[in-house]
Amino acid sequence: VAGAATSPDADVFAYAAAQLKHSLEIGKRVGAENYVFWGGREGYESLWNTNMKLEQEHAAKFFHMAKDYANEIGFDAQMLLEPKPKEPSTHQYDFDAATTIAFMKEYDLDKDFKLNLEGNHANLAGHTYQHEIRVAREANLLGSLDANQGDKLIGWDIDEFPSDLYEATAAMYEVVENGSIGPRGGLNFDAKPRRSSFAANDLFYGHIVGMDTFAAGLRVA
Repeated sequence: VAGAATSPDADVFAYAAAQLKHSLEIGKRVGAENYVFWGGREGYESLWNTNMKLEQEHAAKFFHMAKDYANEIGFDAQMLLEPKPKEPSTHQYDFDAATTIAFMKEYDLDKDFKLNLEGNHANLAGHTYQHEIRVAREANLLGSLDANQGDKLIGWDIDEFPSDLYEATAAMYEVVENGSIGPRGGLNFDAKPRRSSFAANDLFYGHIVGMDTFAAGLRVA
């Protein structure tokens, strides 16, 4: 019962659908080019009280409803699913790129949805950022990228501004091979300064180092 789209509680599912409707309408109003679904609690904590197949069917229905309503109101943004393996749930259904692609193909979502990939989430799944991008692009489902990085020694999502030139170069190599990031994709800084930061300038420095890192990575690639 922890999820929204995957919830077995009809009231929870309906509330999530209402929130989605409102969000899609706002997206149309502001001219959004991409619409990202990331479900931190769309998974399970224990299999003993989880009907996994039913919950994934609920999620697929939710995504189809989202696309249908977007079409109805003339909102033509690229729909994106963002994989993440865990945290806060024990296991999320969109564990990594390969798992999410299998889900998309199983429920006929791959014609309308692509992937939004994040470096920190790739590491949590035991992969490199390059690996996730390669899997997505070879399936022709690369949609957009979240530009951040994690700490290899920490087992949770910390969303640091990217500064690893090697990782950025490998990621941009895959983008060059693909010809673009995606139909409407880009680099989105899903990142923040560390908690020890207290100066407002750090936010600017973080964005600058992130942009410089990926620009340098692109040049090397």
